[in-house]
Formats: sequence, structure tokens, C-alpha cells
Amino acid sequence: MKSDIEIAHECVLKPIQHIADSIGIDADKIEQYGKYKAKVLVDFDETKIAQSKLILVTATTPNKSGSGKTTTSISLAQGLHKLGKNAILALREPSLGPCFGMKGGAAGGGYSQVLPMEDINLHFTGDFHAITSANNTLAALIDNYNYFNKGTAHALKQILWRRVLDVNDRSLRYLVSGLNGSTNGIPTETGFDITPASEIMAIFCLAKNLDDLRTRIDNILIGYTFANTPFYVKDLGVGGALIALLKDAFQPNLVQTIEGGAAFIHGGPFANIAHGCNSIIATKSALNYGEYAITEAGFGSDLGAEKFLNIKCRELGIKPAASVLVTTTQSLKLHGGVDEKLIKQPDLKGLQAGLKNLERHVENLLGFGQSVIVSLNKFGFDTAEEIKFIQEWCTEKGTHFAINEGFAHGGYGAEQLAQKVVEVCENNPSKAINHTYELNDSIELKLHKIVTKIYKGNGITLSKQAKSALKKIQELGADKLPVCIAKTQFSFTDNAALVGAAENFNIHFENLVLNNGAGFIVAVAGEIMRMPGLPKVPSAMQIDVVNGEIVGLS
Repeated sequence: MKSDIEIAHECVLKPIQHIADSIGIDADKIEQYGKYKAKVLVDFDETKIAQSKLILVTATTPNKSGSGKTTTSISLAQGLHKLGKNAILALREPSLGPCFGMKGGAAGGGYSQVLPMEDINLHFTGDFHAITSANNTLAALIDNYNYFNKGTAHALKQILWRRVLDVNDRSLRYLVSGLNGSTNGIPTETGFDITPASEIMAIFCLAKNLDDLRTRIDNILIGYTFANTPFYVKDLGVGGALIALLKDAFQPNLVQTIEGGAAFIHGGPFANIAHGCNSIIATKSALNYGEYAITEAGFGSDLGAEKFLNIKCRELGIKPAASVLVTTTQSLKLHGGVDEKLIKQPDLKGLQAGLKNLERHVENLLGFGQSVIVSLNKFGFDTAEEIKFIQEWCTEKGTHFAINEGFAHGGYGAEQLAQKVVEVCENNPSKAINHTYELNDSIELKLHKIVTKIYKGNGITLSKQAKSALKKIQELGADKLPVCIAKTQFSFTDNAALVGAAENFNIHFENLVLNNGAGFIVAVAGEIMRMPGLPKVPSAMQIDVVNGEIVGLS
């Protein structure tokens, strides 16, 4: 089969104005970035938004096999179009780090892609650069403030803000800045995170409008002074400058699917270190212009969907009409203990063992009140016996099931899934969200409820550092915020090696980080890294430009 980029290059794209026209966006509401992508100034109609159906796409616990959430999301939108439905995508922007690292791009695959895929994966409209610039401008302004207030009670004895870059670079995780003399600043221990981990990225994706964006940025906790008082961006007086850097980026990006459907792509926090959802502005835009809005939450449902439902839906004030849970026979076999080299071979016993992972994700979504559709990404080596086994298992569990062949056949390959989504939305839509915790719960209780209800662990433990951070958060009166767990995406536990459906474990939290502007508390579990490293053979080694065209990008 042809590569993703070869398929993308064969597609004849429609001018972006035609895409805008097709969903009712006036020409004066778009700002074009070339022929095939644009920023959109959206006028929200809350009545339309309330009538549209939001579909959440999530997945079983990821592993080396992957599951294909983005491809499923795109193919589902294409399949709904084949059924005559107006379906619009709301997806995250890819990070350059994974594109050049191990994971590759995030524009879908095969005949279910968003285009132009090279632009989307590489720079796009500059949103990530704007967020990186705002983050690092703030870091420079903080250091400058401390330099000129050195020796006073107003100086910062603890700086919480770190710099970011949208690259995978393990060498930048921990640094000392301000070396080589007093004219170069104050020597300070610092470091870099990857741009999707920036609190400004989280704020960018949760803000409802520019005024809300400004308020949230002003509320970022920078650190503590020598007078032991908390110090915020509003105390530094630079919120307006940061908004100036973010103003244009804040408008959602409009592109198209490989079959000419509309897609909003905006924002890109990771779900293992942040809340893993695209921007509220983009989601509302898809709801505003579409009969169906298809969105995804990063990694498995225990991370992405949990945060989508407990954090984003609380902010957005709506609920999904249905949730699509994506899996593959390969992924299930890996969770069932089958050797990676053998997962493409028939193995009903291994598949059956791996269904314990699928079962836990189904139970979690049902616990939220969601109507669940298990979507099997079908591959050519999947046997009829294996597919029948999964389908019968879903029937026994009272869960809807559909086969998806969108990668190979685009919208036509996703018609079965699309039809099932329509049936569920019309006949058995999701109930009101049953949140895992109440905002008035203590931080420890919120974490305990997620670990016991979602991960199915026994409980939690806090390090000395986490207990100290908890005390500060309580003193600031921020303990009623939602929690955002940062942990490995490969397991229900904080140990990536414990795959499947682990039992009898505790989650140990190393630290609690107040993202006051974003409006949640990041609870760091295990050895999670906020700045990834590159693999031995990074994807960058395959990327090139030949005859003026980018090749090797996937």
C-alpha cells in the first residue's frame, strides 16, 4: 500500500474558501494561510451548539501496536458524510517533537487524513511557535524582574516557571542559567519542558475567549518572593504582552479531510502530562457549524477521556452524545501477553486475555454515563473468528460494536461505524456525566477516586515533596480545582511495564503542581517526563525534501 504522504500528495485539495462555504462560514470570517488552511473568526450560536451532537473518540491503553484514534476520528467524520450527515472534526495540532522522534505525525493515515498533512505536522499556522514564544518571553521577564530586584523582599526566592521548546531534547531537562558573571543574570536551576506541557498551552485550550485567556494568564503562579508571598503574572504586569503574542494564534484553524470535509485543528496538549484535548474554541466551532462534532482525547480512556469528561466538559458545559472506544486485535494481543513478533498471527487465547483491558475501558466509560461503541480498526490479517469473538463479547457486555476500515477505504470503510453512531445518538444517547469526583472533594480524595474508580487501584501515596506542595495549594485556596494526573500512558498504573488490566497496586505521586491559570492541579505520578527524549533511530532520519516535496513524513 502507498505511504500516507504519497496518498496525501495524490489528493486534489479544495481551496479553503470552498471548505468554509460548505459549512456556512462567510468569506470575511476567514484569514487564509495560503490556499488550503485558514484562521476562522467564529460567531458562536449557542442554540446551534446545544443541538449538535458531540462524539468523543478514545481508545484502549496504548502500546507499540497503537490503536488509531485520529484515523478513526477522521474516517468517522467521512463515514457520516457518506450517510448525508454534516460532520465536522475538532482535533489537536501535532507537536514537532513526536513528528521527528518516535511517534511520527498526527494527521491520520491511509485514506483517512486531514490535509495538507505536511503543513499540519510541520509548523502549520504557527500556533505552537506563538505559545513557545509567550512561554519563554514570560521566563525572560521573570528573570529580568529578579535581576533588578535582587536583594529585596520583592525578589523571587522560588521560580516555578520553566522554558519550553517543541522538540524532544533530554539534554535540556535540567540546566543552570545566568552563568559567567553578574551581568548575565542570577545563576538559577531551571530547565525546559516540551511546548505541549506548557501551562500556556493548557490555558490556550481551555480559554473561552480572549478575555478569559487574559484572566487565566494573569492568574499563572510564577513563584514565591522572599517575603513568602505568592507571585502571579498579574503582579509582573505583562499579561497584555503575552496576549499580544497569542491573539492571532487563538483563532481556530480550518483545514479539510482527504474527502473534502471540514476540520478544525487547534491546540495540542499531551494527555500523559496535560489534559490531552484540543481547544474549547475549536470544539465549539465544530459544534457551531456541524450536525455532528467529532473530537478525540489523547491516549487511553483512563487518561484522555477521564480528563475530557472531568475537566473539559465541566468547562464547556456539555456532554458527548456517545463515545467511540478504538482498539485493534494487535493491541489486545499485546495486552494479553502475546509476543510482539506474533501479534499479526491468529491467537484467540491471547486475544481473549487482552479483552480484560478493553473491558476496563468500557466499564469506565459506562461509569461516566456514556453510551459506548467499540470500534475495531480492521487489518487484512485479522481473522473472521477473531472479529466474531470480539463482537460477541461486546454483545454479551451490552456494548455496541462496529468494524472500521477507514484507513484502507476512507469514508466508505467507516460507514458501519458511522451508522452505529447515528443509531446510538438517536436511540440511546449518553446520560448526564457522572463525574469521578466533586470539585469540593479534597485533593487527596479526588486522586483516590480516580485511582480506585478509573485505574482500579487500591489507593494513593504522596511523597514528601507532594505533601509540601499540597499544603501550599491549600494555603492559596486552590484545592477545589480539578486534578490532572500526569503518568505513563502505557498502563493503568504508574509502571509502564504493567500492561493489560493490572490489579492490587497503589499510585505514588511525586509532586503536585498548581496550574492556577489553567485551572487544575497536575499530579505527577512515577517517572513521567515533561521533556521527552529521542529514540536511537528518530523519525527525523527518514524525512527529506526531494524535488521540492517533503517525503518520509508519516
